[in-house]
Amino acid sequence: MQSLTPLLLLSLTSLISATTPLSAPNPPSNTTYTNPLLPGWHSDPSCVFIPTLSNTTFCITSPFLTFPGLPLYSSRDLRTWTLARNVFNRPEQVKEFAGLDTNADEGFWAATARYYLFSSEDPFDDSSWSEGLRVENPQKTIDPDLFWDDDGQFYMASGWGGIYLSTVNLTTGAVSTPATRTWNGTGGSNPEGPHIYKKDGWYYLLIAEGGSGPNHSATIARSPSIWGPYESYAGWGGEVVGCSLATRSGPEFEVAPMGRETVPFPVEGPEGRWPVVAPVRGVMIGWSRPAAASPPRPGGEEGILVDGADVVDFRPGEKMPRNWVHHRLPTASSFVVSPRGHEKTLQLVPSAANLTGNKEVEVADGLTFVGRRQSATLFKFSVDIDFDAKIEGEEAGITTTGTDGAATTTQRQLRFRATTFGKPNITAPGEVVVDIPRSWMGGPVRLIVEARDDEVYIFSASSTRGKKGEGEVREMGRARAGIVTGGSGRFVGTLVGAYATRNNGTGTAKAYLSRWSR
Repeated sequence: MQSLTPLLLLSLTSLISATTPLSAPNPPSNTTYTNPLLPGWHSDPSCVFIPTLSNTTFCITSPFLTFPGLPLYSSRDLRTWTLARNVFNRPEQVKEFAGLDTNADEGFWAATARYYLFSSEDPFDDSSWSEGLRVENPQKTIDPDLFWDDDGQFYMASGWGGIYLSTVNLTTGAVSTPATRTWNGTGGSNPEGPHIYKKDGWYYLLIAEGGSGPNHSATIARSPSIWGPYESYAGWGGEVVGCSLATRSGPEFEVAPMGRETVPFPVEGPEGRWPVVAPVRGVMIGWSRPAAASPPRPGGEEGILVDGADVVDFRPGEKMPRNWVHHRLPTASSFVVSPRGHEKTLQLVPSAANLTGNKEVEVADGLTFVGRRQSATLFKFSVDIDFDAKIEGEEAGITTTGTDGAATTTQRQLRFRATTFGKPNITAPGEVVVDIPRSWMGGPVRLIVEARDDEVYIFSASSTRGKKGEGEVREMGRARAGIVTGGSGRFVGTLVGAYATRNNGTGTAKAYLSRWSR
């Protein structure tokens, strides 16, 4: 199993300076906002404000094994966020990605918007993002972060069992100064995720410790020297915004299907004093934010809203939306928009691999799955599937999946099933199999998953042969949201989407999707 841990950076908590450049004329006071700011699975946020790009703030989050990956969101008012681009958008940028293990927690995690691994002169242009720069990491630490001091000297901080600091050549990736341990944290397990800030002659070192579960925490220390020693807390002026991750489940982390989401909070404190952060709440009174800015992109291109709905008809010449993702690298030929003879559909060529990770299939062969992040507690997703299965093992359907979820499939039958890999304390609901009604034959079948509360997903199916393309709806089964919370994919969140597989058999039946609606 290969690992990309030397490559990217953690931002459990990051700070954005929101001083004069972010202020609009006559900015509002005592403004309120609703958390999460980036809803759905958006863990490990890292944000940076770039005044030279029309006063735009960018945030990047962890994609793990999804592709395209490293989603970069932009906002000019800290209120409306759009998907600017996916930084990792070409397989050749990191060739090792194709061979990663099927573990949902592998791949890219904990990126930072300051990191030099990928760079771009135009963050809104896919092709402008560079290929990766390998940085030496003999200590095998994780979560590297970058810091440029006032004299231009560049430093890299990383962590695992302690926080280490070194200097690095950004042309070659070679370590110029051997890594030196600067701080051990406050006693929590796994000190990691360092970030260095300088203010009023002090170097502030912000880290994560306590593991990735309920004890996960952020701690801070400071020193007059970047090399330490650092002292623990025993601010600064202007407006500063902190950005962290949170779940909607509370500390028990039993039902949080969207995983870890991005939440901002105000940070303040007198000059020269320790920063003080506000408690994270659902509705908060925040900093003075600029007035709404349109268009989201300085160049005029409209972006995809982070929590926007999808209504996709797969018209000729269209591409799949940028906010759709695959599990690991896809086989490009397995996804064809509006193929000849099946216009206004998305053609899925079945993969040998299936959603449960059949071990006899090479991971590099690809999985025919496409989906998007669940970004609301209550939602309804449906897609029409035209699928003519001929032999055993051919199936296509929809799924909610984080680790392993529940799916409704169409063969010559409708089937509901759920798997609970990594969740020994949850019993999967029984499998339901029914014949497709004869009156439904000759056209697509509509598959539906709906969350009417925060506890249960309801899977159903209907004909598309009624008035306005709507027919009788039959509930197939219900699955607890806890199935896709934590488990073997404790760092990720739920994706909602469609798939096609031959289950490592000889089947070739293609599935044609239409009327994708979320």
